[in-house]
Order: sequence, then structure tokens, then C-alpha cells
Amino acid sequence: MPGMNVVSHPVRDPLRFSFCGLDFGSPLVLLSGCVGFGEEYTRIEGFSNRDAGAIVLKGTTQNPRLGNPPHRVYETPAGMLNAIGLQNPGVDHVVRRILPELDFSETRFIANVSGSTIEEYVEVTRRFDQSPIDAIEINISCPNVKEGGVAFGNYPDMSAQVVQACRRVTGKPLITKLSPNQTDIRENARRCIEAGSDALAVINTIMGMAIDVDSRRPIIGNIQGGLSGPAIKPIALLKVHQVYEVARRHHVPIIGQGGITTATDALEFIIAGASAVGIGTSLFYDPMVCKKINAGIREYLESQHLGNIEELVGTLRTGKEVFAAPAPTL
Repeated sequence: MPGMNVVSHPVRDPLRFSFCGLDFGSPLVLLSGCVGFGEEYTRIEGFSNRDAGAIVLKGTTQNPRLGNPPHRVYETPAGMLNAIGLQNPGVDHVVRRILPELDFSETRFIANVSGSTIEEYVEVTRRFDQSPIDAIEINISCPNVKEGGVAFGNYPDMSAQVVQACRRVTGKPLITKLSPNQTDIRENARRCIEAGSDALAVINTIMGMAIDVDSRRPIIGNIQGGLSGPAIKPIALLKVHQVYEVARRHHVPIIGQGGITTATDALEFIIAGASAVGIGTSLFYDPMVCKKINAGIREYLESQHLGNIEELVGTLRTGKEVFAAPAPTL
């Protein structure tokens, strides 16, 4: 009507949502080790939080580490092996020198805490708690030197001990990165949640190796490495589905990751129960893949008449309906 003031309300971005109380501009999370400490990717012209809701920084230990001997990376059919060995400048350098150079208005930044003892996990977590970092991811796939090198993440008791110890020294959101190299990932997820984890990252890489048949030697200097890329996607997808059965009862979100290269891949993980999806290996051959994936997700949401990405999480139809058997032929 003439003279009536019309108030226009901004349309909410369908990809924007809250993850552990943090505002994510996209469900995409750039995974630890794939974009260094963030500035390697955020300096790309036109980058914004509409490209990636969060960036997980390179794995950080208490003291500087040189990492493993070469070769550290090797391309495999539909995947990549890596055994970097947690090369990093140490938590003091990251907090004092690197974090002040990051633009926290661009996106959310998540620290990745690694260690070889529970005490080291605690100290690194404590240092990040006193920093502007938005959240902390615990990499429990590291070897426990006090237990003969077995990985913390392969045993629920040890996983829970690490999470519980870190929980005591930080009020920031804690994300536990679960290993697929274990017997029962559901039980591990439950124990980590009960120990204080606010979210779960599912999954870490799967252990593998490659051999040079001419020299008959391992190609990776560390003999074995973590396999990532499209080759592990079906495994990762199943693990997300399995963990979601536990996580939804505790209202704990999941970052699903493992071989995501397209919007369809990302949508599969979200339908299986992931609130966010991790992008890693695909960045090595297509640094602009995030824009393509986000565009594909938007198109799908529109085609399905969904107003927000959150409406799609965990909507898998398992097809367990009982069908009547045909009558026997006499």
C-alpha cells in the first residue's frame, strides 16, 4: 500500500550453519596438513569463508620436528600415501609467530594437536587454549612412546585418556580425529564423547605402503604411510554412518572426510550423518575445488527444496523395510 514501509529481511545463506557454536560460512573444512598453517590457501585471490567454513592447521607438537626421511608422499591408484612425520616448528612458534599473521575474520581456524605422550597433548592444548584459535582438533593417531609405539587412537581406553586430559585444560571446542585402523570405531567414538569431545572428525588416513620392484625397497621412507584420496571414500563413508548412530544420541556433530572430490561425494557424507565435510587430497590437483563443491551443494539443496544444509544431515534412508515374500509355487 502507498506510504507503507516494506522491511526486507536478508535471505540466509543455505550453506551457513553453526558448528560447536562457531559460525561456518560453508560446510567445507580444509584438512590438517593440506594447506600448511592456513596462509598458503587464504592468500588466494577471492578467498572467503564462503569457500571454506574452517581451516585445520598443520599438526603441531610441543617441540619442533623435522619429520620423516624422504620419500614422504607417493601417488597411488585413486589415492596418495603420505608419511610427513609431523614436521612442524613447535607450538610456541605457531602461537607466537603464525597465529598473529592469520586473518580470523576470513574463516575459522582450528589447531591440530599431536603428541607422543599424554603430557605432550596436554601442554600443546594448554598453549592453544591461551591463543585466539577457534577450536582444537586432537590427532589421536599418533604413536604412544610409553606403550611401545601403539597409536593412541586404536584403543578406546587410550583415546579417552587423551581426550579427558585435554578437556581439563581448555574451554575451546574439542574435535577428536578418529582412526579407521581399529576394531570398533563406534565404541571409540562413544568413549571420546563421554571423555569430553565436542565433535568428531571421521576418518583419519588408512595405513598402507608401496614398493619399488626394481630396488625391492619401500617407496615411502617410513615404510608405511597414510592412504587418502578417492580410494578410501567408501570406507570413510561407512565409518561416518556407523559413528553417526552414536554421535546423534549425544548431539555431537561430525566432520566427515576421506576421498571427497565432488559435490556428490560431499552430499553422500552429509546424508550419512556429517554436519561438515573435510577436503584434503583433492586440493593437491584442484586448489579451487571448494568453489565447485559449494556450488553443487547449493544446486542440490535448491532442487530438493531444502532451506539449509542442516536439514540434510543424517537423512539416509536405509531401505530396511520388510517386503512380503512371494507366495511359493506349487
